[in-house]
Amino acid sequence: MTSARAWVVKTPWDNNPGAGEVREGTNRTFVFIQVDTDEGITGWGEITTYPGPVANGAIAAFVNQIGKWLVGENPEDIERIWAKIFRGMTYVGTRGATSAAISGIDIALWDIRGKALNQPVYKLLGGAVRDKIALYCHPPEPESPEHITESVKEIVASGHRAFKMDPMMHNLHVGNASFLDGEISAEAENAAMDIVAAAREAAGPDIEILIDAHGMYNVPTAIRLANQMAEWDIFWFEEPVPAESWKALKQVKEQITPLVSVGERLHTRWEFVPIFENGLADYIMPDVTWTGGITELKKIATMAEAYYVPISPHDASGPINVMSGAQVMMTVPNFYKLETSRYDLSGYDVMIDHPLDIREGDLYVTERPGIGVNLDPEWLAAHEVDIDSEFAGKDS
Repeated sequence: MTSARAWVVKTPWDNNPGAGEVREGTNRTFVFIQVDTDEGITGWGEITTYPGPVANGAIAAFVNQIGKWLVGENPEDIERIWAKIFRGMTYVGTRGATSAAISGIDIALWDIRGKALNQPVYKLLGGAVRDKIALYCHPPEPESPEHITESVKEIVASGHRAFKMDPMMHNLHVGNASFLDGEISAEAENAAMDIVAAAREAAGPDIEILIDAHGMYNVPTAIRLANQMAEWDIFWFEEPVPAESWKALKQVKEQITPLVSVGERLHTRWEFVPIFENGLADYIMPDVTWTGGITELKKIATMAEAYYVPISPHDASGPINVMSGAQVMMTVPNFYKLETSRYDLSGYDVMIDHPLDIREGDLYVTERPGIGVNLDPEWLAAHEVDIDSEFAGKDS
């Protein structure tokens, strides 16, 4: 390895699922990783985080420092490099920023390995067990029954067979004090139920509706919300309580009707051990860009397979995120669906050298080497954010 660096880029983006419908003034920040070798091969990774510009800037700076530490390493030694970073950060913590940095670098190393061998990553992980990757997507943040009805009809027409939403999110500060109290007002709760009812009516009986609680609720609130939504046959209730207490999750799991999915906020295989051992999830959803990269996602999937728990990666950021998760899931027997941010991902096309091949709600993984897409360096340079000036004084 001759260098490893982070790119923080900002581009017009919106939560609307359709292409070319960006609201004025909206942007999305992505964090991509570039690893170069002395043989002239470039590998691409991604870390993109949700907490906001300060988190994105901090993780990028962290990766840049680790990149200096890795100069001279053999990029073929993926497992050793993974362990070097992970164990080297033991005293400051091995989850969160550390596992995210590992993820981005690990994805880039697998991209390099595939390119060096002229093979897609999935063939290096054992080969395909399927010929396509089923997807689920998101409607724009639902704010009313009318709003969700229009969005759901578009998603169904696109051929997708599942979608996920959080009908409570737009009322976050109406009874839920910035994640602090775990409560929701009666008004906001009733509005959420109206949205779920409208979504089911618009989708019909055969479309899977996944509900995301974003880990915000206390035990009684999560139980009440999940059991009310069961009336509309929701497919799963995701992250009902904060990730720190598996015993709280156990209380919820034992008292609700819908299935439970967790894992977006879990990092590395070790944090999934109590989930499997205590039967706390019907589905798991690790994110390849946060939990430890391609190397770790494959290991977590194999752990889940031993418990007959399906895996559904939380890969709803940028194109490297989506393709990395898809490469692993091509090889995984216990795969459910891969998450994407919207049904139409053509917004990625300006960043990458080949559009993603999505047809009727399925992603078809290319035979191109590595993870299958390359970022455009000129586009990255044109959209790069100056971390120090952009994020100075910002707290979100």
